[in-house]
Amino acid sequence: MSQLRTVQVLGGGSAGSSAHVGSLAAGLVARGVQVTVCAPAELDRVHDFSGTGARFVPVPRRSDPVAIAALRAECAPADVVHAHGLHAAVRAGLALGGRRTPLVLTWHTRAYAEGARSRLLHLLERRAARTAAVVLGTSSDLVDRARHRGARDARLAPIAVPAPRSPALFHGGKVRAELGAVGRPLLISVGSLVPNRGYGTLLDAARMWRQLDPVPLLVIAGEGRERSALQRRIRNEDLPARLIGGRDDIAELLTAADLAVLPSRWEARSVPAQEALRLGVPLVATAVGGVPELVGDAAELVPYGNAEALARVIARLLGDPAARERMAAAGRVQAASWPTEDDTIAQVLSVYDELAQPSAGARGR
Repeated sequence: MSQLRTVQVLGGGSAGSSAHVGSLAAGLVARGVQVTVCAPAELDRVHDFSGTGARFVPVPRRSDPVAIAALRAECAPADVVHAHGLHAAVRAGLALGGRRTPLVLTWHTRAYAEGARSRLLHLLERRAARTAAVVLGTSSDLVDRARHRGARDARLAPIAVPAPRSPALFHGGKVRAELGAVGRPLLISVGSLVPNRGYGTLLDAARMWRQLDPVPLLVIAGEGRERSALQRRIRNEDLPARLIGGRDDIAELLTAADLAVLPSRWEARSVPAQEALRLGVPLVATAVGGVPELVGDAAELVPYGNAEALARVIARLLGDPAARERMAAAGRVQAASWPTEDDTIAQVLSVYDELAQPSAGARGR
């Protein structure tokens, strides 16, 4: 039997989707699958797809003839093409043209737009969902959305992320000193600085808890186009908050925190939320998207955009160490119930086996 050949197409997307492609590529290669990853060159420098044993081909995140031709050449010999994200699915569909090669789409996240851009987004979602032979939604609401957009086959596929290192290896006191949180509570929020992350609401809450003694310090790790506006608010309103930019030591930051905060407008299976619960860090998050099914009863959930509710819950938890201990224990239990990387890879391989041509065969599992 010949070796199963798959092309993974990534157009940029979130850090979570890139990490998933790296994990998936490594797992598939270990099981005897021939894997090619097509993605912008900068992503390979960050995620080292080549180091997984996959073949890496740099393809820019564009839909011009040159980029599509490069994708077409790589997809031609594949038994299955797997796109990660809506733009990647549309580009992969163009590259496949009239070929009968099956396309799998993993729908990782949800985008928001208004006016004319909202209509364009709707068309993009519809085209991506209808082009794919199978859509794998990372949360139940994305599966429903894919079906509403006309997907022929949409399934729940809650992806796993690599487990962080043991907290025993981290030095929380050193991190707190670096951040200026010695002798005061530390709150950590992680994510790109864009409007849908809800950081405006989080800063509204920070203004309310200035009355606490000691005043907690909010630290936001991430970069994005909202940085200047957020920094201006912090300075003008004298808020107890810091923006520290993108970091590669998120697990260490979370372990040093008294609470992790996720104020987003929408999330599927948030990587920071997963890391917080695995590490036993109490989490306060918005009850949106896939968050409730991800965290169960192991986190405190508040409505999106409600700064008063967010501030009130955080103040209560900071004043109740026993409640935080219970949340930490519940978080570890909840994390143990999630699919593992092996589970994720097995599900994807099962889909490939359904779709691949009979002559592709094999499967080295």
